[in-house]
Amino acid sequence: MRSAGGFRNRGLAKTLDWWLIGCWALLVCIGLTNIYASIHSTEPEHIFAWSCRSGKQAVWILTSIGIAGLILFVIPPRAYEGLSLPIYIGVGLLLISVIFLGIEVKGSRSWFAFGPIRFQPAEISKISTSLLLATVMSQLGYKIRRWKDFILTALIILIPMAIIVLQSETGSALVYVGFIFMLYREGLSGWLIFLVGMAVLLFILTLTVSPYVAVLTLAGVASLCICLYSRRLKWWLIICVPLIVLFCFVPRIFGAVDALSGINPLWVLLGCIFLALPFVAFQAFRERNTFTHLGILSFIAGVVLVFSADFIFNDVLQDHQRKRIEVLLGMKEDPSGVGYNVNQSKIAIGSGGFFGKGYLNGTQTTYGFVPEQSTDFIFCTIGEEWGFFGCSLVILLYVFLIWRLIYDAERSREAFTRIYGYCTACCIFMHLFINIGMTIGLMPVIGIPLPFVSYGGSSMWGFTAMLFIFIALNRNERKYF
Repeated sequence: MRSAGGFRNRGLAKTLDWWLIGCWALLVCIGLTNIYASIHSTEPEHIFAWSCRSGKQAVWILTSIGIAGLILFVIPPRAYEGLSLPIYIGVGLLLISVIFLGIEVKGSRSWFAFGPIRFQPAEISKISTSLLLATVMSQLGYKIRRWKDFILTALIILIPMAIIVLQSETGSALVYVGFIFMLYREGLSGWLIFLVGMAVLLFILTLTVSPYVAVLTLAGVASLCICLYSRRLKWWLIICVPLIVLFCFVPRIFGAVDALSGINPLWVLLGCIFLALPFVAFQAFRERNTFTHLGILSFIAGVVLVFSADFIFNDVLQDHQRKRIEVLLGMKEDPSGVGYNVNQSKIAIGSGGFFGKGYLNGTQTTYGFVPEQSTDFIFCTIGEEWGFFGCSLVILLYVFLIWRLIYDAERSREAFTRIYGYCTACCIFMHLFINIGMTIGLMPVIGIPLPFVSYGGSSMWGFTAMLFIFIALNRNERKYF
């Protein structure tokens, strides 16, 4: 069959990406079997019993299949671009209303309750944000390096992110940081990613070592970047490196000399740096070197962050968030308190060995040592019962899923499909990175599900809809040739 334009209409089998659908199906089945493994000792009915979490998850899976069918065969793919703004506004109103009308679950007011069914708007806000980003960024003439377009794009991401933070859902808000990878693909400078990484590093150094070390590190990195960009690496090696080494010993010198013991080395370091900055700025002005001016502004912003770190940590973060960060960074040991989940999770994963203890044979899992093992800590069930081999297969399955999304996105002729595909890949990657990092002690415990595997209707519906919207968009492009 040929269309009016002379292109042959390809059939369903040739237009759907069955690799993506197959990955989704495998992950869903892995999730269902491991959810049952995590609760079978306390809820001994069969896997599909409605009274068990595994039975409810089976219902969420069936309804997700219905959602996928609706997206693939009923909703026109072209509708998403036109409806992206109303969807974004509608979901934004849901995010705001849940703060006042939702129920509180573990300190977070982010859930609507309809009898036994709970719904979390934050799970679908990733879809609405991705659709609006794809719509705005695919417009003719859009340039992310232009300030007007960049600010609009940043607002689209930051508005729902800020509302979710107000719900005390830090984990869900953190996922939005992943959009930076999509922005980089669409032309955003890699320096922004670098600056975000530096901000995290400075925050950690300030908390775990000292503000002095953080500022000295910042000065060394900033001077290196400026000299590299200006092609003056020799200056950095001859002037900056000896000064950095000298200032490494300043705190000890001040501590050893009685006359200098009352002076704070940090103020001396900052004084020397800020005395040198006008000369550097003037030289950059003469050479019309904008990068150096931006480097100076970034350094000042970094110093402000260093001095704000204590305020952010003690007055902005909530008590349970502070405790989790302290345990993660090794500032405190609390194996029976906030560190209990992670400690038990690592024991479960480590005890699994290479091939695991076998399905339904995990002792940590069977006796319920790990809280939230069917939701946020589902990966440790896989680790204990299926071992390193099983964990590797699951991770490789996610890696293939993300790669396939990027592969299809890059082959798309339309910018809308490509950008939305990258947004989907970024969200799945962030959930994967944070969740697994959390279970093995590399990330703080912030309560975030493993896509398609963790128990929960909102998560299953949200990620299924997000994935199959892209499959529908991709199918629409592959329909004719």
